[in-house]
Amino acid sequence: MDDFFALICPNSPFVWDGKRFSECFEDIVLGLAVNIVTIVMIVLLGIYQKIARGVRRPEAQMALPEKVVLDFIPAVGACFSISNIIFLWKKEHDGHFVEYHKWFYSCSELVVWISIVLFTRCVSSHYIVLNCALCLWWILKPILGVFHLMTKFPSLEVSVLIIESILVLSNISFGIAINVMRIKRLSTKSSLLEEPLLSNGVDLEEGGNRDLGFNGDLWDLMTFKFITPVMNCGVVKQLDFEDLLPLPTDMGPSPCHEIILSCWRAQLSNNSSSPSLLRALCSAYGWPYLRLGLLKVINDCIGFAGPLLLNKLIQFLQQGSVNWDGYLLALSLGLTSIIKSVLDTQYTFHLSKLKLKLRSSIMTLIYEKCLRVNLAERSKFTNGEIQTFMSVDADRTVNLCNSFHDMWSLPLQIGVALYLLYTQVKFAFVSGLAITILLIPVNKWISKLIARATEQMMKQKDERIRKTGELLTYIRTLKMYGWELLFSSWLMETRTLEVKHLATRKYLDAWCVFFWATTPTLFSLFTFGLFALMGHQLDAAMVFTCLALFNTLISPLNSFPWVINGLIDAIISSRRLSRFLSCPEHKFKVGEISSCSSSFLSKQPDSLQSLAVFIEDACCTWSSSDEQALNLVLNHVTLGLSKGSFIAVIGEVGSGKSSLLYSILGEMRVAHGSTHCNGSVAYAPQLPWILSGTVRDNILFGKGYDPKRYADTLQACALDVDISLMVGGDMAYIGEKGVNLSGGQRARLALARVLYHDSDVIMLDDVLSAVDVQVAQWILHNAILGPLMQGKTRLLCTHNIQAISSADMIVVLDKGHVKWMGRSADYSVSSYTAFSPLNEIDSTLHDHRQSCSTDSSSKSMEQYLPDRVIVDALEGAEEVIEVELRKEGKVEIGVYKNYAVFTGWFITVVICLSAILMQASRNGNDLWLSYWVDTTTKSGQTKYSVSFYLVILCLFCILNSFFTLVRAFSFAFGGLQAATKVHNRLLSKLINAPVQFFDQTPGGRILNRLSSDLYTIDDSLPFIMNILLANFVGLLGIAIVLSYVQVFFLVLLLPFWYIYSRLQLFYRSTSRELRRLDSVSRSPIYTSFTETLDGSSTIRAFKSEDFFFAKFIQHVTSYQKTSYTEIVASLWLSLRLQWLAAFVISFIALMAVAGSLGSLPINFGTPGLVGLALSYAAPIVSLLGSFLTSFTETEKEMVSVERALQYMDIPQEEQAGCLNLNPDWPNQGVIKFQHVTLKYMPSLPAALCNLSFRIAGGTQVGIIGRTGAGKSSVLNALFRLTPICTGSITVDGMDIQNIPVRELRTHLAIVPQSPFLFEGSLRDNLDPFKMNDDLKIWNALEKCHVKEEVEATGGLDILVKEGGISFSVGQRQLLCLARAILKSSKVLCLDECTANVDTQTASLLQSTISSECQGMTVITIAHRISTVINMDNILILDHGNLAEQGNPQVLLKDDTSIFSSFVKASSM
Repeated sequence: MDDFFALICPNSPFVWDGKRFSECFEDIVLGLAVNIVTIVMIVLLGIYQKIARGVRRPEAQMALPEKVVLDFIPAVGACFSISNIIFLWKKEHDGHFVEYHKWFYSCSELVVWISIVLFTRCVSSHYIVLNCALCLWWILKPILGVFHLMTKFPSLEVSVLIIESILVLSNISFGIAINVMRIKRLSTKSSLLEEPLLSNGVDLEEGGNRDLGFNGDLWDLMTFKFITPVMNCGVVKQLDFEDLLPLPTDMGPSPCHEIILSCWRAQLSNNSSSPSLLRALCSAYGWPYLRLGLLKVINDCIGFAGPLLLNKLIQFLQQGSVNWDGYLLALSLGLTSIIKSVLDTQYTFHLSKLKLKLRSSIMTLIYEKCLRVNLAERSKFTNGEIQTFMSVDADRTVNLCNSFHDMWSLPLQIGVALYLLYTQVKFAFVSGLAITILLIPVNKWISKLIARATEQMMKQKDERIRKTGELLTYIRTLKMYGWELLFSSWLMETRTLEVKHLATRKYLDAWCVFFWATTPTLFSLFTFGLFALMGHQLDAAMVFTCLALFNTLISPLNSFPWVINGLIDAIISSRRLSRFLSCPEHKFKVGEISSCSSSFLSKQPDSLQSLAVFIEDACCTWSSSDEQALNLVLNHVTLGLSKGSFIAVIGEVGSGKSSLLYSILGEMRVAHGSTHCNGSVAYAPQLPWILSGTVRDNILFGKGYDPKRYADTLQACALDVDISLMVGGDMAYIGEKGVNLSGGQRARLALARVLYHDSDVIMLDDVLSAVDVQVAQWILHNAILGPLMQGKTRLLCTHNIQAISSADMIVVLDKGHVKWMGRSADYSVSSYTAFSPLNEIDSTLHDHRQSCSTDSSSKSMEQYLPDRVIVDALEGAEEVIEVELRKEGKVEIGVYKNYAVFTGWFITVVICLSAILMQASRNGNDLWLSYWVDTTTKSGQTKYSVSFYLVILCLFCILNSFFTLVRAFSFAFGGLQAATKVHNRLLSKLINAPVQFFDQTPGGRILNRLSSDLYTIDDSLPFIMNILLANFVGLLGIAIVLSYVQVFFLVLLLPFWYIYSRLQLFYRSTSRELRRLDSVSRSPIYTSFTETLDGSSTIRAFKSEDFFFAKFIQHVTSYQKTSYTEIVASLWLSLRLQWLAAFVISFIALMAVAGSLGSLPINFGTPGLVGLALSYAAPIVSLLGSFLTSFTETEKEMVSVERALQYMDIPQEEQAGCLNLNPDWPNQGVIKFQHVTLKYMPSLPAALCNLSFRIAGGTQVGIIGRTGAGKSSVLNALFRLTPICTGSITVDGMDIQNIPVRELRTHLAIVPQSPFLFEGSLRDNLDPFKMNDDLKIWNALEKCHVKEEVEATGGLDILVKEGGISFSVGQRQLLCLARAILKSSKVLCLDECTANVDTQTASLLQSTISSECQGMTVITIAHRISTVINMDNILILDHGNLAEQGNPQVLLKDDTSIFSSFVKASSM
């Protein structure tokens, strides 16, 4: 046996040579044995297939790209194996002895490739190469091959080394290829199995291969050439969604959703106590993700080939050899870069695809959950939290894809780099490493401080955005109150705190940048300093190999803490999402019971058949199932409502009317008892939920279009006239939350939706209060009691007397109990009204009402016109939407100049200078190192002492650190300056903008400027500009050094720059378009999500969940397409840039070799300088890509500055006035309109036409008229919200045009149509300027009949929630009246303030106003005739003209008066 080993391994021991495994052992075990196993497997599989061939059914044939791959790689492998054998034979022929183990290994490698070629030709190739066992084996074989190559690497000749490397690469490529093909084949099979409905004519082979990638070939897939048509399109025109790449079928949101949903349901069933979204994601996408890890291993390993080849090349140049090895090494450097770039881009491409699948899966899962979870269960989470799930947590969870692979990849890269460093400088590398490792905890500590500052900043930012949203939502009311400056000062306080935390964060970031930028210089100083002091001599090969290794080491070391942070963030976010997704779902289907005990049904099932709604002893609460405290809103309610009946639900403000409807819909938690509903349901909420979209979309709500029913519905809801006046008719666009419709139009639109859907049970929550008397009567008789709702069960929560008296049944609620229930005939309507003056009106009106109601309604509808403001707003909205979508072309230079002005010119100059000097000191440091190396002779003698070289090196290092610090801090300071100035100027301009601007611009669009755009200016823009500047000076430094070292690089520089600029121009034109498309496609996702959150109860009531989910899927598909195209486009560029850089590296290396052989006329290239040039050429790949990315990103981020600048040019209200007012003005309250004409837009008809009237001081005047008569326009003119065209308005003899507009508004009091309460204490809401003591405030509350409710909730210091949602709509209106009384102005304007309160509360309000406002001029705009019946005077407007004026009691007695006809049309 020993003789046998001596024969095979004559010059070395068989296993161990004292330091490591012997070369012979590795050739036999890692080479020959592995190859023999492979050959045996192939032969056995081939024979087995040959025997079983007749039995097997023929399978799908291979596609052409697959055949090419399977033929090409073995052919390449066989060719290079033959080359290897030829080299061995040549060596033997030259008289050198070649050991047998080398022959065995080389020949076995050739046999492997030949056997693959032969057997795949003879039998069905996919049975052999795609066999499970062989695929798994071919994952292990390349890994063993890499280890084999690494151990032999130092001792091999260059030519043999290259051949061996190509053979290993062939093994890797073949292993990846067959595994990918096998996976795709399996997935194709499973998808075919899942679709048994395939027609017989479908070719399974086509079906199996159609989706293997793209219709193009493998070359297109590897080079991303399939994106070229899109990029060509982007150069010549604005891109649209149709121009984008088609989404691969497996990336569609629907299949992704089905996969994740099944995995999540499995989680819920297997682990109901604590289901984990992370585990569900792993079971859905775990395997494809782990397979990508294999590609990453190979990619990381190839990354180290560059420094090793560089080492060999510099050694070659130092030795001054004359053979061809130098050229081979030079070309190998370029080739390695090319292979690495292909693997790199492929890994990123497949990982990005996986991330997109994950993103759409999570988004659709969250959205579907929102559709299914009822309001009570959802109360655990705020709307803001749920929006954060979609916007932040989804992205953080998706980023787990990056972090998880980096967790093992970075330690691997660090380990290999450290080992290679050790081989170069022994233990001297420890000093450099120590510095880097010492900086890691410092960076970690800084990052913790940054995280804390960010958290504080985000809290203040959320608060600022909430306040901004409030300011924008109620801007009209705030301007009427004259509170906009007060609100903006509160907002500025929050902004100051936000900027304080932002500054902390930015300056800490500056330290991070400083440490990160100085690390390479410090690393080289300490490592080479210690190495020299240890008595070793520096040589070029060692120095520049180390520098290349430093570059590969620093990025993993720095990014490792961030990877851990990313991982922790992802885990926390996935837990938050798991908690939300595991909420109990709303499963209350038609005809089912929502209950705690269904004992009643088991006793008497038949009795339920005649009932549409049955509630038995129900106790309902808004608290979720997790909460212990119940806080019952409905208490032991029992109700049975017959099919086809009309039920009026009445009660005081806050008695539980809306909650009763919600409990029937299943939106509340039933703590005890049961609720049952028979048949389909339609529902109109108290605050109508309007979708952004067309009028028709809002009415159809996902149902098919039936022209006849649609027309009847519009007529019944009195919408036909409104729609005829809208631009675009029923296809007119409605803004978010129906911003460009009046309150009445919103209510009627919601009613039309209910009417059109033809459901069995119809629930209407106070739909009549938002419309005037005539329209209310029309709706009652033609819609609620009309033919379209005949035979339907109708529940109406109302305060309308006429509706109550028309009902079949009345339910009276009081504090959550049913106080009374019975037929309307048994209920005294007068007991509900409490208006004594009504009884004075001729009683014959009641007898006569039914007969003339239809006539008077139809007559009133002929005269009925919607408010012109609405048409104006609609046109405005359409124009704005057209302009807003996206800008074209590149960002103008003026935008950059403006940003520099915001930053400050001095700071801008300091930043640029420090960046240039920083780069110069860095380059000086490296040039000094190369000089040190070149002045060291072979015997180790240097020109100067080692300490001299080290002192100069230290000097460069100190200079570099200083300029880096200056750059980092000046950038942070400049960014903060810009952020502060932009916000302050933007807010100031918006505060002073006229109301028309806000009417024509959706609030979301303005809020976008002050949230996401401002966040960009605050944070990401300075960050990306910093990177851009660093990249630019870095590239400049490299170009200068390369041109100095290698003169011929100047020849290359011009064509190189031309190609680069063409590439980046070609890419940027498309990239810009894609980014704009990306933001256009992203906003509908968040808009529809926010809308769905607001209207989920309506969606569930109509059972429209599937329709809305399908719409959301469409939005996500558009977003996916854009993101997918964007990713492919960036990879297309990245690959070409890397190839360009590979060419530069090869060129410099070849020139250096040619120079060393004396083939060039000019050559300055000493080994030190060539080493420097090559170590500079290597990172040019990442620098070029990074420069372009940062340039493109800067341009994209600059769009935010551009958008902010747009709103700095908006028109401003005229603030100045020549009159100064006394504090007690107005002291009489005489108001005079003289020939006033008001238009909302020059192109529209006048809203007030030559209007003249006088209101005496201290009188109470009512203004009435049909919708659109111009009632609100009178107040708009008085408060100067809209400038008048002609005429004048005087108050106490002073022309209001001459009074400063804010002063005018603060001297007048108003109670607006929409009650306004902001988030803060109740005291601040009632008296924000702190002018009154508590006693006065309590008195005002008592007068407005809300003192009891306020005391019950906790007094004046209670926190009013956003929008005042802690109070009912009626209570909010009463609080607004209390606020107006506290102002004690001589002029009080009431804008339909009793619309949302019950009749009893309305009468109390009227008596309060009568008694408390003695001596004040009170102007009341009213829908209810009862509101104005006792006033001193009334003005009746019609189409902006004064139709009638006089005392209401006098006008009532005159049967010919318009007011008398109004009273007849109303039951009051």
